[in-house]
Amino acid sequence: MTVKDLSHHLSNEAKRRNASALKTAFKYFGKDNIVFLGGGLPLSDYFPWDKITATSPAPPFANGIGAKPTNEADTVITEVGKTTDLEFDIPLARSLQYGHTEGQPELLDFIREHTEIIHKIPNSEWDVIVTVGNTQSWEASLRTFCNPGDFIVVEEYTFPSAIETARALSVNFAPVEMDDKGIIPEKLDQLFTEWDPAKPKPKLLYTIGTGQNPTGSSLSNERRKAIYDIACKHDFIIIEDEPYYFLQMDDYKKNSDEPAAVTHEEFLAALVKSFSSMDVEGRVVRLDSFSKVLAPGARLGWIVAQKPLLERFVRLHEVSIQTASGFTQTLVSGLLGRWGQKGYIDWLIGLRKEYTIKRNFTIDSLSKHMPSVVKYEPPFAGMFFTVKIDAAKHPKFASEFGKDPLKVEAAIYEKSLEQGCLMIPGSWFKSPNFKDHNSSEIFFRGTYAAVALDKLDIGLERFGKAVELEFSS
Repeated sequence: MTVKDLSHHLSNEAKRRNASALKTAFKYFGKDNIVFLGGGLPLSDYFPWDKITATSPAPPFANGIGAKPTNEADTVITEVGKTTDLEFDIPLARSLQYGHTEGQPELLDFIREHTEIIHKIPNSEWDVIVTVGNTQSWEASLRTFCNPGDFIVVEEYTFPSAIETARALSVNFAPVEMDDKGIIPEKLDQLFTEWDPAKPKPKLLYTIGTGQNPTGSSLSNERRKAIYDIACKHDFIIIEDEPYYFLQMDDYKKNSDEPAAVTHEEFLAALVKSFSSMDVEGRVVRLDSFSKVLAPGARLGWIVAQKPLLERFVRLHEVSIQTASGFTQTLVSGLLGRWGQKGYIDWLIGLRKEYTIKRNFTIDSLSKHMPSVVKYEPPFAGMFFTVKIDAAKHPKFASEFGKDPLKVEAAIYEKSLEQGCLMIPGSWFKSPNFKDHNSSEIFFRGTYAAVALDKLDIGLERFGKAVELEFSS
C-alpha cells in the first residue's frame, strides 16, 4: 500500500538538511574487506568497560513486577561484553562507538516486531528509529514540520513542557475543545472548517490520546477513527504522544480485590486502538517510550512513521543527539532479548495489574475523604486523576473572589499546601489561546504513581480537608 506524500508538510529546516557526508561512509565500518581509516573512531580497546552486568526479574513475574526475586529461577542476568555470542545482544565495542543514528539493529528489530504485534499498521512503508525519549521526539517533530509562525492544534489542556518546547520555536497554538473522553471530533472538524484563510493552516495535531496528561482522559476507538478521518479530510499530521499507552486498566470496581489474571490474547484485545493502527495514509507519527514502562532515566524511546518522514528525522539526529545512549541500548536490548516478546508482554500485564490496583485505591480513597463539592471519575489509563470543583459553590465566590474561579483555585492550592498535600492546579495546563467556556468548574491533577498507597491515602485525606476548610470559611 502506497502512503501519501506528505513532504509539503516539512519545515524549511527539514527540507534544507542533507545527509552528512561523513555519516555515509560509516556503512563500511566493520567490513572485513575494508581497512577503515575514514572516521575519528577510537579503538574499542580503549573503552574502560569490558563488561556490563544487570540483574532483573524473570517472566512471567508470578509474584508481581515489584517483587524481589527469591531464587535464581526468578532472575535474569544481562551480561554483555565488548563482543557477544547472543544475536540480540549489542556488543559494547559497537554500542559505545559512533554510528547507527537510527538505533542499534538488534534493538530496532525487537521494536519493529513489538510494533507489529501491538499495532498491526495497515501500510507497508512504516519503520522505527530510536530517540532519547518523547520530549526529544516532540522537539524533533516540531523542527521537522514547523516553521516559525506555523500553527499546531493541541488539546485545550496539555503537557506544559510540550507547549514550552513549541513556544520557544515560535510556533502558534490552536486549542481544540475536550470533554471527559478527550478531544471532541466535531470541534476538531469545526476548527479546520472555519479556519481563517489569512493564517497558515495547522500542519499538526499533537495529542496524548491515552491517559492524557493532565486530564487522565482516553480517546475511544470511535473517536480515534473519527479524528483520523478528519486528518485525512483536512490534510494534517497526527503526532500521537503515547508514553502511557500500556498503563491501561480494568474497569473500576469499588473496594475490589486484585484484578483477575489475563492471557496475552485478552490483554492485547483490550488495548484501545492506536492512531498508527488505522494509518492507511502514513500521516501518523507515533512517539513511544520506555520511560513509563521500564525507567524514565533510561532516556530511550522511538518514533514510528512512514519511511520518507523518518529519513528527515535521521538527518536531524545526525547533527543533534547522534543517537541514544549506547549503554542504554545495550542494557535494554539485552533485557528484552532475554525476556522475548512474550516476556515483555508479561511485564506489561504486570504493570496493568499494579496500576489498576493504584487507580482503584485512589478512587476508594477519594470516596472516603472528599467533601460533596468535589467530583471525580475513574481514569481508564495513565498515571493521573483529576478532582473537579464548582468554584461558584464557594460561599465567598462573589463577595471575596469576584466570581473568578482561578482565585478559588489559588486559595485551595495554598490551603492544601498548609495541610501538607500538593496537587497541581488545572489552570497550569491550559494551552495558549485557550477560550474559557464560561464555566466555574476548576480541577486539580494528582498522580497515584509516585507514592506508596498509605501515603497516597494520607495525601488525599489532607487535600479533602483543605477543600472542606476552604469551602466552610
